[in-house]
Amino acid sequence: MSLRAWSLLLVLCGTIFLEGIDVAMLAVAVPAIRSDLGLSTGTAAWVMSAYVLGYAGFTLLGGRAADLLGRRRMFLGWLTVFLLFSGLGGFATEGWMLILARFVTGVAAAFMTPAALSIITTSYEEGPQRNQALLVFAGTAAGGFSLGLVIGGLLTQLGWRWVFFAPVLLAAAVLLAALKLIPKEPRPDRTGQGFDLPGALIAAGAMLLLAYGIVRFEHGLDGLPSTLVVLAAGLLLVGVFVAVERRAAAPLVRLGLLRQGSVIRADLGALLFVGAFFGFQFVATLYLQELRGWSSSQTAFALLVMGVDAILAPTLTPRLVARFGNARVILGGFVLAIASYALFLPVGADWSYAAMFPTLLLSGLAFALAYGPLTIAGTDGVAEEEQGLASGLLTTATQFGSAVGVSLVTAVYGMSGGGLDGFRAALVVPVAMVALGAVVSAVGVRARMARTERADPAGAATKLTV
Repeated sequence: MSLRAWSLLLVLCGTIFLEGIDVAMLAVAVPAIRSDLGLSTGTAAWVMSAYVLGYAGFTLLGGRAADLLGRRRMFLGWLTVFLLFSGLGGFATEGWMLILARFVTGVAAAFMTPAALSIITTSYEEGPQRNQALLVFAGTAAGGFSLGLVIGGLLTQLGWRWVFFAPVLLAAAVLLAALKLIPKEPRPDRTGQGFDLPGALIAAGAMLLLAYGIVRFEHGLDGLPSTLVVLAAGLLLVGVFVAVERRAAAPLVRLGLLRQGSVIRADLGALLFVGAFFGFQFVATLYLQELRGWSSSQTAFALLVMGVDAILAPTLTPRLVARFGNARVILGGFVLAIASYALFLPVGADWSYAAMFPTLLLSGLAFALAYGPLTIAGTDGVAEEEQGLASGLLTTATQFGSAVGVSLVTAVYGMSGGGLDGFRAALVVPVAMVALGAVVSAVGVRARMARTERADPAGAATKLTV
């Protein structure tokens, strides 16, 4: 790629790095925020959940808006909103102010991130160049989260408000560079593509209800009936959304895309893999801080090895994809993740760091193998005018995955009585999620082999013989 192409990619990667570091830093700072502002446990939990709710609720709409209203326009506008409300969070003096700021920041990320991803998929030629760009993008996302844990721990020592002010500086730098490097685009041709306002409102409502219901699972059996009612209402709205889209002259989501097997497998795989990754990381953090008594900075440095994917994703993974193809590399990532999380199942109350190290290293390597190729598969073969939608679907899946993973491990931990037994029980969740993901990925490998055989029966037979 040219110097300008690399510069553009660096700017776009800056946004996913920003999003990852923002979430990770806040995760480390929540205990200090709770203590300083005198927040209840429920209010402190909503400081994190509000962001997830805004992000998951509006990502699908954000992806389609990039296609219809302009990717550059959506990217720059919502990056500005992200910058402003991240800064406002640092001035919060009450819990509700912080929750509102985090919700709007999540909404901004829901529009900004799919726009950035779709700019990549439409700016770089499909094939090795786009694959390389997407793998760098995926590695940057992982690196942002891993570094965010460390930086968040250090900044919290100075004062938790710096966790909100630091992203403002990075966002401002990205915004200035983006204004110069992202080429201006003609206003999208929306002939016959009116904005589907009813579909947009119903989709946002459905996603918000489902995200809220999933987050409520963190409370375990407490309030379970109302949680199930919320989830049922969300699923009902999904059914209404499908009915509306079938009749819409210019639907928000072309339902044919949802019948594209490779896209759906990639989205489902991303949901399961990211959910398992964040669920495991959450359990590991609780284990180190609550059971072992490690400080936030000690925990952050201990988990830093999981950030090895930031190095391997743009270097090793492209070679593996070129040699074996997306489907096989994704399957390899899931199998490695199963082994990684399973190694942690017999965790003891006094395990040394050396005993934990294999799981932490292998989980980072598994992320490097699976996440980038899943990003490629989720947008591969999709028409340019629907790249924003495909990016929105993929980002929605990852956000729901993170919410599902954390909520389920929290619920299982609570229902198991906490303590060491609770940690061991909660660790079953990420193992089960990646095991299910491996099954989905195996179906993808088989489907790819079937397509290859139909395209070249003689060649496929020769390969099998060899």
